[in-house]
Amino acid sequence: MESGSRFADLTLTEFEERLASSEPVPGGGSASAIAGSMAASLLAMVSHLSSDRPKYAGFTSTHARALEVAERARRRLLDLADDDSRAYAAFGTARRMPRDTPEEQEARDAATRTAAREATEVPLAVARECSRIIEEVEAMAGRSNLNASSDLEVAARLAAAAARGAAANVMINLPMVGDETFHGSTMIELTKLIEGVDRAAARVSQQVSAGSLRQPEAE
Repeated sequence: MESGSRFADLTLTEFEERLASSEPVPGGGSASAIAGSMAASLLAMVSHLSSDRPKYAGFTSTHARALEVAERARRRLLDLADDDSRAYAAFGTARRMPRDTPEEQEARDAATRTAAREATEVPLAVARECSRIIEEVEAMAGRSNLNASSDLEVAARLAAAAARGAAANVMINLPMVGDETFHGSTMIELTKLIEGVDRAAARVSQQVSAGSLRQPEAE
């Protein structure tokens, strides 16, 4: 990734051309973050389409909270797309370090562990954001504009795919961190996140299929 450039400043075509190129970045991690940002954008759209509609006046607080979460998450995920590419580039640099002497090997191993940790923490952050998004999508299903209910399901499916894509990057980088405590805590958190995301996505699909409104959230 070029110094000073941001994926958010590219057109969709420009980003896809970079993604389709032979360059290793952007890759799956950045693509997952972008997909999550799209899910957040859809959630924001449904929030806007539901606000100030008399039929959905009983769900105003849900719409407002979902919009706030969505706007923050979509910006955060665009930043994480950049962070992921930087982290992967740093990892690649570490792996190219010389290792002809014991000292060089030790320096290379240390740099690899540091870079691998960053390359694990960034996609883990993506998975966390996607979990927050899908929680709000679930809260909105049946409490927002029914004409846009399919958009909520798309948001849920995008968020779930993004979370699983991010999880794949966590899993591949985590063993190279070389920290058993970090490995264990990360695996516990990641497993819970993905299980929760999958359950929420299924509930969103069920509610959208019902095609009806439900009770407002408890205050």
